[in-house]
Amino acid sequence: MRFVWNNVAVRFVGLIPEKMRLPLGALVVVGVLVIGAFASPESLDNNRANRAVSLFGLAVIIFVLWATSRNRQAIKWHTVIVGMFVQFIVALFVLRSGAGYDIFSFVSELARDLLGFANDGTAFLTTPDIPKLGWFLLSVLPAVIFFVALVQLLYYWGTLQWVIGKFAVFFFWSMRVSGAEAVVAAASPFIGQGESAMLIKPFVAHLTQAELHQVMCSGFATIAGSVLVAYISLGVNGQALISSCVMSIPASLAISKLRYPETEETLTTGRCVIPDDDEHRAANSLHAFANGAWLGLKIAGMILATLLCIIAFLGLANGLLTWWGRYLNINNPPLTVELIVGYICYPIAFLLGVPRNGDLLKVAQLIGTKLIANEFVAYTSLQTDPAYADLSPRSRLIATYALCGFANIGSLGTQIGVLSQIAPRRSGDVSRLAVSALIAGALSTLTSASIAGLLVTDQAAFTSPSTSTG
Repeated sequence: MRFVWNNVAVRFVGLIPEKMRLPLGALVVVGVLVIGAFASPESLDNNRANRAVSLFGLAVIIFVLWATSRNRQAIKWHTVIVGMFVQFIVALFVLRSGAGYDIFSFVSELARDLLGFANDGTAFLTTPDIPKLGWFLLSVLPAVIFFVALVQLLYYWGTLQWVIGKFAVFFFWSMRVSGAEAVVAAASPFIGQGESAMLIKPFVAHLTQAELHQVMCSGFATIAGSVLVAYISLGVNGQALISSCVMSIPASLAISKLRYPETEETLTTGRCVIPDDDEHRAANSLHAFANGAWLGLKIAGMILATLLCIIAFLGLANGLLTWWGRYLNINNPPLTVELIVGYICYPIAFLLGVPRNGDLLKVAQLIGTKLIANEFVAYTSLQTDPAYADLSPRSRLIATYALCGFANIGSLGTQIGVLSQIAPRRSGDVSRLAVSALIAGALSTLTSASIAGLLVTDQAAFTSPSTSTG
């Protein structure tokens, strides 16, 4: 890869005068976005008018980030331009090409097949009929436990580090970010927001402010593999989820550097390494798998407790709001948390290109639910709530991409807690940067939704559940 990069990309760029490189690069990216969005034929509600709204929404997001940037003069536009370009190319490959669709379909089918093995364990502990009931407690959570154990085993063997390293090196070379940023961004879709930061534990205490912002932004911008299989088991389309996770890597790097540019000298400039963690290294494969099972149980327990408390609290809030709404004669529809956040997020849903056919408020409610509760609650509503059963394929696709991230209020505590434990002296910096990183991570996810709205032509293929090969 290094040979190809140095002998093709570097030589080609070297032929262009230095002052013209950024303007030409920006012009090329804009041209690719416009041609890619409008060249394909219209289908159903994916007409050129809706695509134009999605493109306008993407431009609005970038403008807002530039306008609110901590230091507009220090923005490295190379990182932003390349990040948006790579994000668009990944989406183009998945949503428009047969090869891309087949590859991501194959990966999502493998993920669904993985759930079957977790069901074998559930059937042994209960009865063979229990996994067929589809209960969240006995179908989704066992898959999470098994997947986390498998990830820990792959990490012990070095397989996961190899995959993450290849992703990280590519973004390190192409986007000119520090090694620590590239590693965390590449690792976040695989192992999650807390665990990805552990990969650079020796460097966390020495990260610059912009690097800390980027580390948190990457965690907020995507979901982890441990919960991805849970969403697939709920019936969310696997190709859309997996492609969104991959798109989030360059998107989070570009958005974070637009929101909080680098102004300091970084310790990992010019090198991209994943340090060995000998302190917590397992003794053998069995030890690694057992540790993973225990970690998976803790993650599943956290998901269970969090969902129970959040849904119960939302029920309490809705009960109080409905009572107050009746006093104010707000009865149709009743005053609820979902209704309030729906109207707050209404402009966001519009800018993403959701059709103006009655779906705007529904998608806005899902986005609002994801931000104030979490994506688990939002995806569960999308898949099981009758109120969302009549969403158009385009609206469902945009919602699937827009919800695919950890950017919610609860995750603030996770990020602050993990990074503060790794580097206690940086806890003040982490707390100051957390809200900005949360916003940047949420916007990174929304850019993926906007690009999906630009490109997809066969919405139904990306909104129906993935089919298992088993």
